[in-house]
Amino acid sequence: MAIMITDECINCGACEPECPNTAIYEGGVEWTWGGGTNLKEVTLEDGTVVSATEKQAPVSDEFYYIVTAKCTECNGFH
Repeated sequence: MAIMITDECINCGACEPECPNTAIYEGGVEWTWGGGTNLKEVTLEDGTVVSATEKQAPVSDEFYYIVTAKCTECNGFH
């Protein structure tokens, strides 16, 4: 599993529902750390605590993207 969507992507969206961490989003869509889970808050690497439901800016406006900080490369899931 790559933590980057390659140029071979046809923007079909098949990967999004397969991601166990909800780390893949459609272009232009805001994302959250919780992503449909019961997670309440997240402590970032710099010690900042943020709400898991707070909307974050999209990484890409045109193409599907992976939030690399949420991606575990499916370790522990498959």
